Amino acid sequence: MVSDVDRQIIKLLKLNARASFAEIGRTVALSPSSVRERVQKLEDLGVIKSYTVKLDQAQLGNGLEVFILVKIFDGKLKYILSEIHSYPEVQEAFRITEPYNIHIRVVLRDQLHLQQFIDKLINYGSPTTLLMLTEIEKS
Repeated sequence: MVSDVDRQIIKLLKLNARASFAEIGRTVALSPSSVRERVQKLEDLGVIKSYTVKLDQAQLGNGLEVFILVKIFDGKLKYILSEIHSYPEVQEAFRITEPYNIHIRVVLRDQLHLQQFIDKLINYGSPTTLLMLTEIEKS
């Protein structure tokens, strides 16, 4: 069972996964060793699955970020599910309910790169592209 204190710790880690146990402890009124034990328990239980880095894609040369919904052709779903993460442009992929089968978040250099990526996808299904304008940050 996840306690209210555990939820506070999770919230703080979501804001900054590099926060020290001492920093978190000051906020939730626990010692650093108690925070470490709670985080270890949450990891062992599988509540915390991993830690990640949020990147500025534009600084990496990726000026375009899009969502693509794909309605997969009959007989192609199993293949695309096993291969979708082999494309370096794919940041996240989800299997979803009808009328589409796959929802992916993709980063690309420019419109030509997007066209080339879509040309790969049309071998497996019918894509619908949604251009991401800005991310709405949590306040």
